[in-house]
Amino acid sequence: MTASTRPSLEEQGATLCALLPIYSALVREFVIEVPACPVEEGFSPSAESVKHAEAWFQQVDAQIQVHQLRQFLQTTPLANEAILRHLLAHQMQKAAKSTSDRDKTDFLLVQYFSLCAPSGLEDADLDLDYVAQVLEPVLGPQEPKLPEWLSPLETIMQSAARCRRLSELLHCGALEQGRKLKAQGAARYFEPAAMVAFARFSFMIRRIFFRLMHDDLNAILDGLRELERRGVQTIDCRRAQFSAEEPTGRLRMICQSWKVMFHAEYSSGQPLRMLVDLRAAVDDALQNGARKNPMAKSAVAASTKPGAGTKQ
Repeated sequence: MTASTRPSLEEQGATLCALLPIYSALVREFVIEVPACPVEEGFSPSAESVKHAEAWFQQVDAQIQVHQLRQFLQTTPLANEAILRHLLAHQMQKAAKSTSDRDKTDFLLVQYFSLCAPSGLEDADLDLDYVAQVLEPVLGPQEPKLPEWLSPLETIMQSAARCRRLSELLHCGALEQGRKLKAQGAARYFEPAAMVAFARFSFMIRRIFFRLMHDDLNAILDGLRELERRGVQTIDCRRAQFSAEEPTGRLRMICQSWKVMFHAEYSSGQPLRMLVDLRAAVDDALQNGARKNPMAKSAVAASTKPGAGTKQ
């Protein structure tokens, strides 16, 4: 089924049968309180069985948040291309779509595109035609043209692409502007041309986010190594909600764990700001640590003596 066709009873039944293992796993994962599903895997679709199954799926949908769906699908081996197609069909075939349905559809389109697009894809290749081509199995054939009400998307993407640090991306407002535009569109979001445009936008923003996130993490790790070379073993990280004397070794382990966490949840709010603040704390320590830390002063003085060598 695509965005422009109405599913038959057999198609609805096939979608629900395919998604039953996924939804059952979601119920277990997030301890969702719903009755047992009234049908079993592989049930024969009939008007009555599909009606009962859809009612159960709607109960689960009402309690599953988009961040939970994102977390689950980005960490489970069950989320293959076919499952993502069924999930998108399930969302788009709903007669009445909520804000949550829109956000889930938006995430699923980007996840589907990420799975199907080549890993070495260049930014210059990510035009609307290419995105529409990759999404054709779920949205149907399109001749994409950016709707007039979405013309600001290009400016927002250009603003995000100019960011050189994660803090700049957070403060430039690109994420908020994109969400606001999506909310203003309301039901127009589900027009195929709009879904293609937003899928491209969200994929580009996610790509920019990951690049800046890795740059920040690498800058922090490089900074910690430099501080340790100077003899600094703790730094003041209160701005990042850590202690005034946080061990550099512990900060290194935290950064390694964040690489895994942010890969699964790129829109995390509080941890993301902690990362930005931690880089600022490390930058401050690099600029001022030697002046404030007697041990660091000695280490720096020793390293500058004639004949003194340092071994990395």
